[in-house]
Amino acid sequence: MSTKVVIETSKGTMEAELWEDKAPKTVANFLRYVDEKFYDGTVFHRVIPGFMIQGGGFTPDMEQKKTHEPVVNEARNRLPNERGTLAMARTNVVDSATSQFFVNHADNAFLDFKAPTAQGFGYCVFGKLTSGLDVLDAIAKVPTTTVSWYENVPATPVVILSVRRA
Repeated sequence: MSTKVVIETSKGTMEAELWEDKAPKTVANFLRYVDEKFYDGTVFHRVIPGFMIQGGGFTPDMEQKKTHEPVVNEARNRLPNERGTLAMARTNVVDSATSQFFVNHADNAFLDFKAPTAQGFGYCVFGKLTSGLDVLDAIAKVPTTTVSWYENVPATPVVILSVRRA
């Protein structure tokens, strides 16, 4: 079973399918933010070509939005962090993901679940782009800068205009 979402950005539109059967808590968490229109007006605030684009937590002026409680990390599903997959961003704490997500710009096997330890747990993949790889590539190419203590911030904000169920 999968739910489809449309991610409309200032650089174009991407569509993704979310894998509720493989990451049920993560997809429910993501869709909660989608249904609340939380992502509207946020930005991809961390862009590293050949790695990933991360967004879903900051406004264009780099103010962090208030989130719900963290979701349990479902990286044990062993879905690979491959190009075009969506995964939850988190801190060094295994179960710390809230609203921020990233789209893998390359195959990033080093982010996959390896062991049930803080260092080996990995990042939960919960979906994959079904269209818009060209938009992913365009976002990955934007010039970046440092804003306060945040590195790899697009010099011109890449805004997430909306994320909606398809």
